[in-house]
Amino acid sequence: MWGIIPAAGRGSRIQPLAFSKELLPVGSRREGEAERPLAVSEHLIQRMLRAGVDKLCIVISPGKSDILEYFGGSVGGAQVCYVVQERPAGLCDALFRALPFIEDREMVCVGLPDTIWFPSDGLSRLGAEELSFLLFPVEQPQLFDAVDFDEAGNVRQIEVKVASPRSNWVWGAFKVSGRRFRQLHALWCEPGRQDEYWGTLINAHLERGGRAWAAPFGHAYVDVGTLHGFRAAQRLLERVSDGS
Repeated sequence: MWGIIPAAGRGSRIQPLAFSKELLPVGSRREGEAERPLAVSEHLIQRMLRAGVDKLCIVISPGKSDILEYFGGSVGGAQVCYVVQERPAGLCDALFRALPFIEDREMVCVGLPDTIWFPSDGLSRLGAEELSFLLFPVEQPQLFDAVDFDEAGNVRQIEVKVASPRSNWVWGAFKVSGRRFRQLHALWCEPGRQDEYWGTLINAHLERGGRAWAAPFGHAYVDVGTLHGFRAAQRLLERVSDGS
Protein backbone atom coordinates (compact mmCIF):
# COMPACT_ATOMS: atom_id res chain seq x y z
CA MET A 1 0.00 0.00 0.00
CA TRP A 2 1.18 3.49 -0.89
CA GLY A 3 1.28 6.56 1.31
CA ILE A 4 1.37 9.95 -0.41
CA ILE A 5 2.68 12.91 1.58
CA PRO A 6 2.29 16.36 -0.03
CA ALA A 7 5.23 18.35 1.36
CA ALA A 8 5.77 20.97 -1.34
CA GLY A 9 4.07 23.85 0.47
CA ARG A 10 6.06 26.91 1.48
CA GLY A 11 4.79 27.01 5.07
CA SER A 12 4.51 30.79 5.04
CA ARG A 13 2.24 30.84 8.12
CA ILE A 14 5.02 29.58 10.40
CA GLN A 15 8.12 30.97 8.68
CA PRO A 16 10.87 31.99 9.08
CA LEU A 17 12.42 28.62 9.80
CA ALA A 18 15.86 27.37 8.86
CA PHE A 19 14.34 24.20 7.39
CA SER A 20 11.18 22.86 5.77
CA LYS A 21 8.12 23.10 8.00
CA GLU A 22 7.59 19.33 7.70
CA LEU A 23 10.78 18.85 9.74
CA LEU A 24 9.64 21.07 12.62
CA PRO A 25 10.36 19.14 15.86
CA VAL A 26 7.08 18.34 17.63
CA GLY A 27 7.25 15.79 20.42
CA SER A 28 9.84 13.08 20.75
CA ARG A 29 10.39 9.33 20.77
CA ARG A 30 12.68 6.98 22.60
CA GLU A 31 15.40 4.94 20.90
CA GLY A 32 16.72 2.62 23.57
CA GLU A 33 17.95 4.80 26.40
CA ALA A 34 17.99 7.96 24.28
CA GLU A 35 15.19 10.38 23.50
CA ARG A 36 15.22 12.19 20.18
CA PRO A 37 13.05 14.93 18.64
CA LEU A 38 10.34 13.87 16.23
CA ALA A 39 9.69 15.85 13.05
CA VAL A 40 6.02 16.71 12.68
CA SER A 41 5.77 14.71 9.43
CA GLU A 42 7.01 11.60 11.23
CA HIS A 43 3.73 11.47 13.17
CA LEU A 44 1.86 10.99 9.88
CA ILE A 45 4.38 8.45 8.63
CA GLN A 46 4.01 6.42 11.85
CA ARG A 47 0.25 6.34 11.34
CA MET A 48 0.64 5.27 7.71
CA LEU A 49 3.04 2.49 8.61
CA ARG A 50 0.60 1.28 11.26
CA ALA A 51 -2.09 1.08 8.56
CA GLY A 52 0.09 -1.17 6.39
CA VAL A 53 1.78 1.34 4.09
CA ASP A 54 5.03 -0.11 2.75
CA LYS A 55 5.79 2.48 0.03
CA LEU A 56 5.93 6.24 0.55
CA CYS A 57 5.87 8.97 -2.08
CA ILE A 58 6.84 12.38 -0.71
CA VAL A 59 6.01 15.34 -2.94
CA ILE A 60 8.52 18.17 -2.49
CA SER A 61 9.28 21.51 -4.12
CA PRO A 62 12.70 22.20 -5.70
CA GLY A 63 14.00 23.92 -2.55
CA LYS A 64 13.17 21.13 -0.11
CA SER A 65 16.16 18.83 -0.44
CA ASP A 66 16.42 18.76 3.36
CA ILE A 67 13.39 16.44 3.45
CA LEU A 68 15.16 14.02 1.12
CA GLU A 69 18.29 14.20 3.25
CA TYR A 70 16.30 13.63 6.44
CA PHE A 71 14.30 10.57 5.36
CA GLY A 72 16.58 9.09 2.69
CA GLY A 73 15.42 5.96 0.90
CA SER A 74 13.49 4.15 3.61
CA VAL A 75 11.55 4.83 6.80
CA GLY A 76 10.53 2.11 9.24
CA GLY A 77 10.76 -0.60 6.59
CA ALA A 78 8.84 1.38 3.96
CA GLN A 79 10.63 2.36 0.77
CA VAL A 80 10.57 6.08 -0.07
CA CYS A 81 10.49 7.84 -3.42
CA TYR A 82 10.26 11.57 -4.14
CA VAL A 83 8.55 13.60 -6.84
CA VAL A 84 8.87 17.34 -7.45
CA GLN A 85 6.08 19.89 -7.79
CA GLU A 86 7.91 22.63 -9.66
CA ARG A 87 5.57 25.45 -8.63
CA PRO A 88 2.72 25.85 -6.11
CA ALA A 89 -0.40 24.56 -7.90
CA GLY A 90 -2.63 23.17 -5.15
CA LEU A 91 -3.16 19.89 -3.39
CA CYS A 92 -4.68 18.03 -6.33
CA ASP A 93 -1.67 18.77 -8.53
CA ALA A 94 0.68 17.66 -5.75
CA LEU A 95 -1.10 14.36 -5.11
CA PHE A 96 -1.42 13.41 -8.76
CA ARG A 97 2.36 13.75 -9.17
CA ALA A 98 2.51 10.30 -7.54
CA LEU A 99 0.12 8.70 -10.03
CA PRO A 100 2.78 7.12 -12.32
CA PHE A 101 3.91 4.90 -9.45
CA ILE A 102 0.47 3.59 -8.46
CA GLU A 103 -1.32 0.59 -9.94
CA ASP A 104 -5.10 0.28 -10.08
CA ARG A 105 -5.11 -2.72 -7.72
CA GLU A 106 -3.20 -0.90 -4.98
CA MET A 107 -4.61 1.16 -2.12
CA VAL A 108 -3.36 4.64 -1.28
CA CYS A 109 -3.34 6.54 2.01
CA VAL A 110 -3.05 10.34 1.98
CA GLY A 111 -2.45 12.68 4.90
CA LEU A 112 -1.10 16.15 5.56
CA PRO A 113 2.43 16.26 6.99
CA ASP A 114 1.90 19.35 9.17
CA THR A 115 -0.93 17.86 11.23
CA ILE A 116 -1.12 15.67 14.32
CA TRP A 117 -4.23 13.68 15.08
CA PHE A 118 -5.62 10.88 17.19
CA PRO A 119 -6.40 8.03 17.37
CA SER A 120 -3.09 7.03 15.88
CA ASP A 121 -4.69 3.93 14.32
CA GLY A 122 -7.28 6.02 12.49
CA LEU A 123 -6.14 5.03 9.01
CA SER A 124 -6.23 1.38 10.04
CA ARG A 125 -9.94 1.76 10.82
CA LEU A 126 -10.88 2.72 7.27
CA GLY A 127 -12.63 -0.08 5.42
CA ALA A 128 -12.30 -1.50 1.94
CA GLU A 129 -14.30 1.26 0.24
CA GLU A 130 -12.67 2.81 -2.82
CA LEU A 131 -12.72 6.30 -1.28
CA SER A 132 -13.10 6.97 2.45
CA PHE A 133 -12.31 10.00 4.59
CA LEU A 134 -11.06 9.91 8.16
CA LEU A 135 -12.93 12.70 9.96
CA PHE A 136 -12.22 14.76 13.07
CA PRO A 137 -14.43 17.18 15.05
CA VAL A 138 -12.96 20.69 15.31
CA GLU A 139 -14.08 23.96 16.88
CA GLN A 140 -13.47 26.06 13.76
CA PRO A 141 -14.50 23.93 10.77
CA GLN A 142 -14.60 27.02 8.54
CA LEU A 143 -10.80 26.93 8.48
CA PHE A 144 -10.75 23.44 6.99
CA ASP A 145 -12.65 21.24 4.56
CA ALA A 146 -15.81 20.26 6.44
CA VAL A 147 -17.55 17.04 5.41
CA ASP A 148 -21.34 16.81 5.27
CA PHE A 149 -22.49 13.18 5.48
CA ASP A 150 -25.64 11.20 6.23
CA GLU A 151 -26.37 8.63 8.94
CA ALA A 152 -25.22 5.80 6.67
CA GLY A 153 -21.81 7.43 6.24
CA ASN A 154 -22.31 8.60 2.67
CA VAL A 155 -20.51 11.87 1.95
CA ARG A 156 -22.98 14.41 0.58
CA GLN A 157 -20.61 17.32 0.08
CA ILE A 158 -17.26 18.71 1.14
CA GLU A 159 -17.56 22.32 2.24
CA VAL A 160 -14.24 23.90 1.33
CA LYS A 161 -13.48 26.68 3.81
CA VAL A 162 -17.03 28.07 3.81
CA ALA A 163 -17.98 30.66 6.43
CA SER A 164 -20.75 28.60 8.11
CA PRO A 165 -20.38 24.89 7.30
CA ARG A 166 -23.20 22.50 8.16
CA SER A 167 -20.75 20.06 9.73
CA ASN A 168 -18.00 20.45 12.32
CA TRP A 169 -16.33 17.26 11.06
CA VAL A 170 -13.32 17.86 8.80
CA TRP A 171 -11.24 15.40 6.85
CA GLY A 172 -7.70 14.86 8.05
CA ALA A 173 -6.69 11.87 5.91
CA PHE A 174 -8.21 9.57 3.35
CA LYS A 175 -7.81 6.21 1.69
CA VAL A 176 -8.48 5.61 -1.99
CA SER A 177 -8.01 2.76 -4.42
CA GLY A 178 -5.53 3.16 -7.24
CA ARG A 179 -8.38 2.70 -9.71
CA ARG A 180 -10.48 5.48 -8.15
CA PHE A 181 -7.41 7.70 -7.85
CA ARG A 182 -6.82 7.35 -11.59
CA GLN A 183 -10.48 8.12 -12.31
CA LEU A 184 -10.28 11.26 -10.18
CA HIS A 185 -7.19 12.30 -12.11
CA ALA A 186 -9.08 11.91 -15.38
CA LEU A 187 -11.86 14.10 -13.99
CA TRP A 188 -9.32 16.69 -12.82
CA CYS A 189 -7.78 16.80 -16.32
CA GLU A 190 -11.06 17.67 -18.03
CA PRO A 191 -11.13 21.11 -19.69
CA GLY A 192 -11.98 23.88 -17.26
CA ARG A 193 -11.19 21.91 -14.09
CA GLN A 194 -7.64 21.60 -12.70
CA ASP A 195 -9.07 22.01 -9.18
CA GLU A 196 -6.74 23.42 -6.55
CA TYR A 197 -8.60 21.87 -3.61
CA TRP A 198 -9.26 18.17 -3.16
CA GLY A 199 -12.72 18.94 -1.81
CA THR A 200 -13.96 20.66 -4.97
CA LEU A 201 -12.77 17.73 -7.07
CA ILE A 202 -14.58 15.28 -4.81
CA ASN A 203 -17.76 17.37 -5.07
CA ALA A 204 -17.60 17.04 -8.86
CA HIS A 205 -17.11 13.30 -8.43
CA LEU A 206 -20.20 13.13 -6.20
CA GLU A 207 -22.29 15.24 -8.59
CA ARG A 208 -21.60 12.68 -11.31
CA GLY A 209 -22.91 9.82 -9.21
CA GLY A 210 -19.65 8.84 -7.53
CA ARG A 211 -19.51 7.83 -3.88
CA ALA A 212 -17.33 8.54 -0.90
CA TRP A 213 -17.60 7.32 2.67
CA ALA A 214 -17.21 9.22 5.93
CA ALA A 215 -15.40 7.63 8.87
CA PRO A 216 -15.93 9.90 11.92
CA PHE A 217 -13.46 8.03 14.11
CA GLY A 218 -11.17 10.92 15.03
CA HIS A 219 -11.20 12.75 18.36
CA ALA A 220 -8.28 15.22 18.15
CA TYR A 221 -6.84 17.13 15.20
CA VAL A 222 -4.27 19.93 15.18
CA ASP A 223 -2.85 21.87 12.24
CA VAL A 224 0.77 22.62 13.13
CA GLY A 225 1.19 25.12 10.29
CA THR A 226 0.94 28.13 12.62
CA LEU A 227 2.64 29.12 15.87
CA HIS A 228 -0.71 28.71 17.66
CA GLY A 229 -1.08 25.24 16.15
CA PHE A 230 2.47 24.31 17.12
CA ARG A 231 1.73 25.16 20.75
CA ALA A 232 -1.59 23.28 20.62
CA ALA A 233 0.17 20.20 19.22
CA GLN A 234 2.71 20.25 22.04
CA ARG A 235 -0.10 20.40 24.61
CA LEU A 236 -1.98 17.59 22.87
CA LEU A 237 1.06 15.32 22.88
CA GLU A 238 1.68 16.07 26.55
CA ARG A 239 -1.91 15.11 27.41
CA VAL A 240 -1.62 11.87 25.44
CA SER A 241 1.69 10.97 27.10
CA ASP A 242 0.11 11.67 30.50
CA GLY A 243 -2.84 9.47 29.62
CA SER A 244 -5.28 12.34 30.15
